[in-house]
Amino acid sequence: MSHRKRIALSLPAPTGSVADTIAMAQQAEEMGYDDLWLADAGGLDALTLVPMLLEKTSKVRVGIAVVPAYTRTPAVLASTFSVIEQAYPGRFIPGLGTSSQTIIERWHGLALEKPLTRMKETVALLRTIMAGEKTAFNGETLRSSGYVQLATEPQMPIYLAGLRSKMVETAAEIADGVILNLFPQSALPRIMEHVGIGAERGGKKLEDVEVVCRHMMVVCDDKDMARMAFRGAFVSYYATPVYNKFLEWCGFVDAAAEIREGWAAKDRERTAAALPDELVDEIAIIGSADECREQIKQYADGGIHTNIVSCIYPTPEIMEATFGAFSKDNFSF
Repeated sequence: MSHRKRIALSLPAPTGSVADTIAMAQQAEEMGYDDLWLADAGGLDALTLVPMLLEKTSKVRVGIAVVPAYTRTPAVLASTFSVIEQAYPGRFIPGLGTSSQTIIERWHGLALEKPLTRMKETVALLRTIMAGEKTAFNGETLRSSGYVQLATEPQMPIYLAGLRSKMVETAAEIADGVILNLFPQSALPRIMEHVGIGAERGGKKLEDVEVVCRHMMVVCDDKDMARMAFRGAFVSYYATPVYNKFLEWCGFVDAAAEIREGWAAKDRERTAAALPDELVDEIAIIGSADECREQIKQYADGGIHTNIVSCIYPTPEIMEATFGAFSKDNFSF
């Protein structure tokens, strides 16, 4: 099945307020957005928010990119997914990811071990549980026996996040969708090649796998200010082993090394300078409304089905400009 192109909005609201997030969701639906996608990285719990957003809207899909697979067991995830699917059939897309060292090891005090195996075993267990079968699973990273719940019919889609080749291929092979994030645009053809390899391995065509991406975006005139905002928010991501290796894999070996070394030396200026304007412009979408719309179309042409708008400089004026640039009156694929 081939997936249509969709435009989505990233939530929660920048204020961190539940009420503001619900209001944004309702406004997005009125403006013609197809989807709402939540982050689940502390603060407002995404799996608690999802049913609230579904209740207060009527037709948008609501997804999560991503629930860290390490912080909830498959049985907890399956029982949560079952409640949401029964209450709001066909409107929820759970996305799972390994997350990062900062979130898993520092925030939660857990070990981020064997991420590829952990994702495969999480999906295998979820599929078993959601098919209504009793668990009898003894894997390398997960174990479960004797747990059973009512089958979810039809089986819910599960999406997986991937950065480098192995995880992207695994996501395309065993999941229903692939979630991408924070990659330089020049790396998209290479990433899509691995989506194709994974899909084929899973007995699917490339068009069977929905590809979702959250785009860090600022619609504004002052590009320098927006680039600084991007560096401030994301240079620490590229200092973590997961994203640093990803930047290297995308072909930016020198930038990855400079970020790593600058971060280790606690030299924040050096670390930020390692993301030059050209690289920021490859990763983020910054510029006028027309420039941003054009870039989203390029990503869609490159294979991204669901393009998520995430405003990274959320003053009220810039939020309104970024949000409004992709309303149904202003944008279509």
